[in-house]
Amino acid sequence: MEFETCIITTPINNNEKPDSGTQPNNQKRKRSIVWEYFTVETVGAGSAEAYCKQCKKSFSYMTDSKVSGTSNLKRHISLGTCQAMEQKSQFNSHPENGGLQDNAIPSKKRPRDRPTYAGNDVSFDQERCNYDIAKMIILHDYPLDIVKHQGFIAFAQTLRPQFNPLCLDSVEGYCVSMYHKEKQYLLDLINGIPGRLNLTLDLWTSNQGIGYVFIRGHFIDSDGNIHHPILNVVTVPSPDSGDSLNQTIMTCISDWHLEGRVLTLALDKSLTSETVKVNLRGNLSVNNPVILDGQLLNQNCYARVLSRLAIDALRQMSKTISKVRECVKFVKYSESHEDKFVELKQQLQVPSSANLLIDDHYKWDSTFHMLVAACELREVFTCFDTTCPDFTMTLTIDDWKLVETLCTYLKYLYDAAHMLTTRPYPTANLFFLEVSKLHMELTNAALSQDPFLSSLILPLLTNFDQYWRESCLILAVAVAMDPRHKMKLVESIFAKIFGENAKQWITIVENGLHELFIEYNTEMLHFTTIDADEGDDIMLKTQPYEGPVDGSLFVDEGGLSDFEFSISDCMQQFKSEMDEYLEEPLVSEVKEFDILNWWRDNRTKYPTLSRTASDILSMSISTVSADSVFDTEIRKMDDYRNSLDSRTLEALICAKDWFQHKSIPKNGSSTLEKMKVQT
Repeated sequence: MEFETCIITTPINNNEKPDSGTQPNNQKRKRSIVWEYFTVETVGAGSAEAYCKQCKKSFSYMTDSKVSGTSNLKRHISLGTCQAMEQKSQFNSHPENGGLQDNAIPSKKRPRDRPTYAGNDVSFDQERCNYDIAKMIILHDYPLDIVKHQGFIAFAQTLRPQFNPLCLDSVEGYCVSMYHKEKQYLLDLINGIPGRLNLTLDLWTSNQGIGYVFIRGHFIDSDGNIHHPILNVVTVPSPDSGDSLNQTIMTCISDWHLEGRVLTLALDKSLTSETVKVNLRGNLSVNNPVILDGQLLNQNCYARVLSRLAIDALRQMSKTISKVRECVKFVKYSESHEDKFVELKQQLQVPSSANLLIDDHYKWDSTFHMLVAACELREVFTCFDTTCPDFTMTLTIDDWKLVETLCTYLKYLYDAAHMLTTRPYPTANLFFLEVSKLHMELTNAALSQDPFLSSLILPLLTNFDQYWRESCLILAVAVAMDPRHKMKLVESIFAKIFGENAKQWITIVENGLHELFIEYNTEMLHFTTIDADEGDDIMLKTQPYEGPVDGSLFVDEGGLSDFEFSISDCMQQFKSEMDEYLEEPLVSEVKEFDILNWWRDNRTKYPTLSRTASDILSMSISTVSADSVFDTEIRKMDDYRNSLDSRTLEALICAKDWFQHKSIPKNGSSTLEKMKVQT
């Protein structure tokens, strides 16, 4: 795709002195670099011509014994007008051709190191530079108008004097073009996956009150690689409008051909009303099967739940935390105060290696770290007024004890949230145990005889218990897909949490597994082989779901009469596959167990279960990116990006995500190379 380039001519330096002497056969060495590419021949008395060694074109070099100079010769080699040189440069630029990477025309005698002339590399490609600038803008969030900045233009032309800066409209066009190319590769990848996608929905705001809905897809491709690309960034005038969210989801499904292929949807439920959630689930259920009573289409964001718990806990102790913050500020805002504090710490031989820091109100983990460090150094704070008379200790011993108790339970929340940042979007099997442990810790604390601890934790438990009850089924199903645990871990955890009532909860999970596997087994009947030579390459075809939205969560005890199969023995075959997996011994624990590799290696043995496991394991229980896990507020779009056209904004954000996380197949050719072939 060609875009108009704004031409800003930058002349080559014509002030270079011509070679001394009045005759072309002068024995004094010619110093200009052009003589590596030209020869001079006398054509008459006082006249000489310079001949290009590549294309043999001649140029006037001397007339009436007057030397013309080398500027015209430099232009010939530096601006690419020599066709023979250009072809040879392109051939030599490829290592497989045995050529040189950096020098289009090898020379038998290498010149001595000298200040490099910009035209030395004759294989300058303006179109490639344009795309590289566009990619630079995408990757580093540079403003589009960087191409108009005088500093950037001067820098680029210092490197390549023949570089022509782009217009603002042109660079925007290159960015959008690159986005569309990469989108097509990603669409081809999604169309080729054997299973379904999981969607997460995140909402941003702006100072202007405009909303931005980020929709991210989570899936496993035909090679068993997991992907989490941003699919759409949709600008909505009213973030609180249910119609906006519904339209956004429908746009994504249509845009990426996901009709009947969505397994789960997760969003921050605190941002939407119950009516909006019901409408979303209802619209998705039109072409997607309702499994597990629709719970898969109504997941909550785990990261947001944890953040709200932490914020609630910090708010309950806001006055005490403010006192700690003022103490820390007193030390950190003065270099002399900090030196005295460190000196006193050494005198008191306090063993802590913690460093004091002032927290960021928009990141609750920074407040947690500030409190932990202050607690470890409270002995120094207590004695600091003896070294620094200006310091006044406002915290009592009881205050420090309360802060220490708070830190103990913030640590549980921090560890749970940190799991979402160390490995972005971990597989879903890892969360059942962590969520269960957090629930048990909060339950024990809420039942404590300590009135402060009980009053602190009880509101947190109430909110978290709601998340637990909404999510424990799907989390238990996910951990059952882990061959190291299967149902054993579920049975153990439920026994601790539910006691004598554990059996009925275990039965719910087992029935949920049956319902999920039956749905996938039904779909397997619609598989058709698309390549007779490659039996594993199959395309999933599903029929639209026409049943009620509020489908049954359990399988009736009398059997599975609600499900009809065209082949009578399919049910027995399915049961055998599921039972065989659950009854086989657990896989031994290893240091670096790759669950996706395990299911890929066993897909021949468990064709239905491997498909089910891949889709469930790729599900994300968090809707936010790793750098937003500890946010205390909804993220805001900055004013610059808010000013961009909505299509350009979507192109910049999505393309950056795809480039950074390599959502494009590894064996696919680069965007630039494909573009150059087409042009």
